[in-house]
Amino acid sequence: MKKIKTIGIFIIFFFCFFTHFVYVWFPSFFTSLFFPVNESIWEHMKMLICAIIIWEFLEFLILKHFDIYFNNFVFAVFIMCFLSIIVFIIVYYPIYLVLSSSFLFNIICLFITIYFVSVVGYYIMKQSHIKYGFVIGIVGIIFLYVLFGLLTYFPIKNNLFVDPRYNACGLLDISK
Repeated sequence: MKKIKTIGIFIIFFFCFFTHFVYVWFPSFFTSLFFPVNESIWEHMKMLICAIIIWEFLEFLILKHFDIYFNNFVFAVFIMCFLSIIVFIIVYYPIYLVLSSSFLFNIICLFITIYFVSVVGYYIMKQSHIKYGFVIGIVGIIFLYVLFGLLTYFPIKNNLFVDPRYNACGLLDISK
């Protein structure tokens, strides 16, 4: 499982580049819920979470195919998604406020976040069964997407939600 998780770090990283552009390629209400609609820091969290979920689905199939034992899979995926938001903002935002943004800086912060949450996910999956972990994981993932959907259309007027290209928040503000 450790090898698969290690490979997964790089695959999630690669998937982020793909998920970054899905809404641009296929603009719709559906894709706006799951993929970034602008260049704000908050919207990029959707990019990361989608990449994690896509890879973790594939990882689940791989682990099952090779009969690799694991526990708490859905709970681990939820924790990885939830932590990715927190870790990325903690790593990225203070430096962004002081030094602004650059492509290399963004990539490094993204990789650090993916590495950290993948390690956490690995250790959660190695633990004994967590009671209600499946339910908590499903409810948590649904909650995150409801939150993302709401904040895409009704963002908080805060720097995390501002698209620096247009100095606007959320999808509705940009489309004006």
